Amino acid sequence: MRITIAFWSVLILALISLNSNAQQNSGEQVLFTTSISDDATPAVLARIMIADKEPISEIKFEKGTYHFYPDKAYERFTRISNHDDVMAKTAMPLLGFDNLTIDGQGSTFIYHGRMIPFLIESSKNITVQNVTIDWAMPFHSEGTIVANDEKNNSFDIQFSDEYPYEIRNEQLIFIKEFYEHDLGQSILYDPERKAIAFNTEAYTSITTIRNSKVQHNVDKINYKYKTDPRSKVEKVRGKEDNLRVEELKPGTVRIFNHRKKLPPVGMILVCKGDQSLNRLAPAFRVTGTDGFNANNITVHHAGGMGLIAENSSDLILDGFHVKPSHGRMVSTSADATHFVGCRGKVVLKNCTFNNQLDDATNVHGTYQEVIDILGDNSIGVRMGHAQQQGFAIGKVNDTIGLVDLQKSFFGYNHLTLKSITPINGRYQIITFNENLPSTLKVGDLIENLEGYPDLLVQNCTISRNRARGLLISNPKKTLIENNFFSTEMEAILVPVESSHWFESGNAANLTIRNNTFQDSQHSGFNRGVIRFVTDDDNNNIAFKNIQITDNKFNQFDNMILEISNVDGLLFEGNKITNSGTFPMLHPTNPAIRVKASKNIVFKKNEYKGKAKNILETDDSMPKLKFR
Repeated sequence: MRITIAFWSVLILALISLNSNAQQNSGEQVLFTTSISDDATPAVLARIMIADKEPISEIKFEKGTYHFYPDKAYERFTRISNHDDVMAKTAMPLLGFDNLTIDGQGSTFIYHGRMIPFLIESSKNITVQNVTIDWAMPFHSEGTIVANDEKNNSFDIQFSDEYPYEIRNEQLIFIKEFYEHDLGQSILYDPERKAIAFNTEAYTSITTIRNSKVQHNVDKINYKYKTDPRSKVEKVRGKEDNLRVEELKPGTVRIFNHRKKLPPVGMILVCKGDQSLNRLAPAFRVTGTDGFNANNITVHHAGGMGLIAENSSDLILDGFHVKPSHGRMVSTSADATHFVGCRGKVVLKNCTFNNQLDDATNVHGTYQEVIDILGDNSIGVRMGHAQQQGFAIGKVNDTIGLVDLQKSFFGYNHLTLKSITPINGRYQIITFNENLPSTLKVGDLIENLEGYPDLLVQNCTISRNRARGLLISNPKKTLIENNFFSTEMEAILVPVESSHWFESGNAANLTIRNNTFQDSQHSGFNRGVIRFVTDDDNNNIAFKNIQITDNKFNQFDNMILEISNVDGLLFEGNKITNSGTFPMLHPTNPAIRVKASKNIVFKKNEYKGKAKNILETDDSMPKLKFR
């Protein structure tokens, strides 16, 4: 498809009015052919940019492989929850579109550099289907451990030609198209199992930094306002490079000064760079959108999450597969999917979430901290985590809960939202329709009580990945059924994360049934396969109405279930066996641990594990029995 000078003139005019671009209910069916496959960005972008004048109802691609480059892509500054703030480049800025279907018809889209394949904002009823997404060069790097030397505290890594590098000031830097990263966050994969290595926590992360040896008057710096020790500026203070790297021969390097155990020969070391710099190119970014369907989608890779959705509703993923390509150990470099402040329905069914470097999904709201009380009905709030900057807690008339976590995990009062005035990425002024209660004080948190969905996770395979399977902080209704889990950390984590990530939500009405759990927690952590936990160390109830029924746990280690701060949990009809797959890491653990809870019931369960003590309780339920 040849783009003329006149057509580019239309494109430039369209750029001026992009934010008001609105896709109508009907329009042209557009077909792109493989004639644009060398770089599809200009042609696809040009047609999308004039959709306000020439509406589109469907975009199809002739089946083939299409490359997308950032050089001629649309660019805008974008704050993405749980990602880095980026100048996002995309060929598909779907901003204000309604009733649009994008059908790849079995095509593969290959991206180059820092791009977001699908940037979907303020839209309605968007469907993407029948497409595979990959990157020519991944945002992470992989190398094989070929030697280690206890005497000299060094180990050798061999990298294939897929992972170009240079050694800069004795530090290893991986070079990509339009991107580079250092060792940063790292973990071991087992090439035989194509999964996270057993007991990887004993060996990784590679200790890339140490405390600085020289500091002068640093303690004299005082801040008037609260600072974030995890921010890009603060996190590097007091730290210096710990490792020393030298090349032995082209493709093989030696690393000195690691402070954990030396990684075993034959394992694959995966590294993705510094934590505050390595989430910048999710495959799908969906925000402020009502109605999104992803059908028959494969995401082989992304420099961040496979899909991140914020403040959207009714998101249905059917056959959304995250799995690696080209013999790589890793698919996406962060979560497979992630939902923040979403409502209506969120459905994950018939999906595969394999080999991603974080969770299969995370469903939660957002806490914001009250910094100022500005008037009768206005407050100033602060974003707690660096990767939540700019997040809008809700929309007009949403119900906002006021929370004092020292007293309760549930709101002590609520107000309705009138307006949000962003001042900067960290600070916003929020105005309510009602006057503030006299009990509100600086340091309290707010959360959107409406920003949670009815969640279904059904017939999915979740395995071989770093971190957890599902993180559920959802007080509405959640059903998790007929899934397979094999994760290096918890298969299902139900948290209140109020101190680090500031992710809100008190799980309730949660049903976990007919699932298979196979050898989770094999990376070394001393935790349960299913775990309820809060950041705040108190006995207040956080979770209610939980049912865990008719599941199979085939686990190498003892700990199956950790229950904390729960009111109302039924554990019935479950079968627990010992797999013998790996040696036990924590043989003295019980199978189930209960603390700070009430109304817990065990019945009709079958236990064939190896724990000497099946059930351990604290004083909250001293007479509780496992049955």
